[in-house]
Amino acid sequence: MDYFLDTDEVCSLEDARYVIMGVPYDGTSTFVKGADRGPQAILDASDSLELLDIQYGIEACNAGIHTDHHSYDFTTPETMEASVYARTREMLNLGKTPVLIGGEHSISAGSIRAVSERYPNLTVLQIDAHADLRDSYHGSPFNHACVMRRAQEHARVVQVGIRSVCSEEREHIVPENIFYAHNIVGHSEWMQQAVDRLTEHVYVTFDLDGLDPAILPATGTPLPGGLSWYPTIQFLHEVFTQRNVVAFDVVELCPQPYDKASDVLAASLVYKMITMREK
Repeated sequence: MDYFLDTDEVCSLEDARYVIMGVPYDGTSTFVKGADRGPQAILDASDSLELLDIQYGIEACNAGIHTDHHSYDFTTPETMEASVYARTREMLNLGKTPVLIGGEHSISAGSIRAVSERYPNLTVLQIDAHADLRDSYHGSPFNHACVMRRAQEHARVVQVGIRSVCSEEREHIVPENIFYAHNIVGHSEWMQQAVDRLTEHVYVTFDLDGLDPAILPATGTPLPGGLSWYPTIQFLHEVFTQRNVVAFDVVELCPQPYDKASDVLAASLVYKMITMREK
């Protein structure tokens, strides 16, 4: 499948409110390779989704969802960041809501930079297992391990589900803006506390390894102890209800031949967040 969702008619860019931007980049991953196949796996899995969301009672696809087939420059991490920035800026200038699907987490750096220019008082909400706050890694400041350090240069960053931090990253952590997985498991009061740390405009970057590998094993750097589905959806509901989510991405799907459930979860998450914005 070359477009998101199994609909009778492909939505044109002109008529769309949302643009699905697949960025099949896996140039800096350091463990399991294959995130470059993530965007196509999400598109394929979206064919299995019903268009009606029974929680919200709407078909969010009626708002118009266009699948972009742009070619990015993957020569280096730096050219990748610049080309994602340029395409995201172009979509924003057309009045569209960018929805990026990856691809490794480094693809988010360019889109965050573009969105932060449009919305100066922006917060980036990161759901992730890893802090991703290294200043440089393997010779590049645009490595996947550096993406939130780059985000901090443009916006406030609030981190949720984190359970892996290296010594170098600790100096860049803002204690009141991080919600470690071991502190939030089994609790719910943290959700409003996290929302309260967000500014009016929010960019959600969702690294799928933020979820527990029991429900999504197909990711490049899985870690035990992650988030489960319904608390995550409850938290996102609060975010989308109380703040203006202006763009988002879902990254780090590393599809496996015998695990289609992970692909469907990723596609469901993309459509759920579009639905939350339309509710």
